[in-house]
Amino acid sequence: MSQSLSKMFVHIVFSTKHREPVLHKKIQPELWRYMGGICNNLECIPILIGGYLDHTHILCILSKKMALMQLIKEIKTGSSIWIKTKGLDFSNFHWQDGYGGFSVGQVELEELKKYVESQQEHHHIKSFQEEYREFLKKYHVEYDERYVWD
Repeated sequence: MSQSLSKMFVHIVFSTKHREPVLHKKIQPELWRYMGGICNNLECIPILIGGYLDHTHILCILSKKMALMQLIKEIKTGSSIWIKTKGLDFSNFHWQDGYGGFSVGQVELEELKKYVESQQEHHHIKSFQEEYREFLKKYHVEYDERYVWD
């Protein structure tokens, strides 16, 4: 084969440090666009970015030139620097150290997009921790509860 081809959909989830609820509606659209710009610059096509007060979901196509952990590092670093320019409320902003990264099949895409779009309503019922545990269970990810949150 002389050409490298791939199309890997990934669902990335990570929260603010200590799950601080600082991602208010006034900053979210601009933050999501900024993160999408980072993805585009790294040739990782953003499909949908959303989230809630204390976390973000990124659904994108992973570039064949990019490792998932490098993409997440670039998104977190760039968006953290950017958000700190948005006022004193964000001067001590940090993302959590870890992340969740899950492969998504083409058939799951529309359902996942609807899920990310409904974050505001969804989190009136369920916390980020409950949501994240459900993703870990759904994707059969083994984890130690002692090390997931801090």
